[in-house]
Amino acid sequence: MNGGARDRLVQAVQTNGHVADARHATDMTLCTYLLQMREFHRWERRLPFGAALERVALGAWIAEREALWDRLEMQDYVALPLDGEEFDPFAVGAINERLRPHGLLYGAGLVGAERPVFFLAELQAHEWRDGLEVLSAGRELARGLLAPVAMLDSRDEPPTIIVRRESLARWCWEKFEAFSLRRPAGSPLHAVVQAYGLDRDFEAALPRWIDEQGEAAVLHEIGEHRAGQRLGPAWAAMRLALPTRRGDLHARAVRDHLADLEVTLPTLLAREATASVHVWFANFDGVREALFPSLRAGYAAWRRGDRGQALRVAIERGRAHFERTAAVALALHAREGARAGTAIERMLTAPGAVCPD
Repeated sequence: MNGGARDRLVQAVQTNGHVADARHATDMTLCTYLLQMREFHRWERRLPFGAALERVALGAWIAEREALWDRLEMQDYVALPLDGEEFDPFAVGAINERLRPHGLLYGAGLVGAERPVFFLAELQAHEWRDGLEVLSAGRELARGLLAPVAMLDSRDEPPTIIVRRESLARWCWEKFEAFSLRRPAGSPLHAVVQAYGLDRDFEAALPRWIDEQGEAAVLHEIGEHRAGQRLGPAWAAMRLALPTRRGDLHARAVRDHLADLEVTLPTLLAREATASVHVWFANFDGVREALFPSLRAGYAAWRRGDRGQALRVAIERGRAHFERTAAVALALHAREGARAGTAIERMLTAPGAVCPD
């Protein structure tokens, strides 16, 4: 691929990223939006993590970007030019077949209902895990506002896990920056900073973080794949029937628990991956924590030195509970279809959905 062809491909992917942002950036809370914009600005300008962001310049960039979104909001996604052909931007498998000889990797996944994210990156690594193809993205050439660290694409066979190493690095910086502002002693985040030595030499610690948290992300996506196989396509249909975002957040949390309680946490414990266990609990919050608050007691016992005994018991209890919860939701949907949405949401958000001690 010559330089001109590569530039046209980058421009097309970036255009689609802008269109997706134009349609969905306002879905975020204001705080999340501003944080994401700060890091998107840092990425676009290729600024180092520690570089101070000049407020006037950042404000001007945000105003310019929002004006661009206003112009693009009603535009359709554009086809991707590649090898003299044009590809639908969601034909990820076919596009990556053409890109692999050029050392490039493309992604177009969903991070929520009808919320696509697009990116183009240098392909850094390729392997097979648990029957799934795992692709690692290196330096990113085009992206949108949201940049999830990993995603599972089940549209093609075999399913593919994509890990974005630049996103993992930015995630590490965001965690360290949050810690630097508050320094919560004794917290999981404090344990993460100590385990990686982020406060001693952030740049030296970053490669280990990327490798280990990239592996943890792969474990989660393997768990997601297994959960998807058990739940089947009816789970996606059930989620579409839920009447509010609150119900969908609870449904997503149930599936996340199924993935992590079957694969991620048991594997990290078995490997004695101490730093990664701390990272997992540093991100255990929101609806997931509300549905399984007693899991923190197992983590506390692990930190006190019980070698994970209480945590393993809690994991098994939680896995059984959330499997039953998912089964009840699917049974309600099977009986009543879309009409069951309100009843399912009521069940998922009721005290009975919380895993008991």
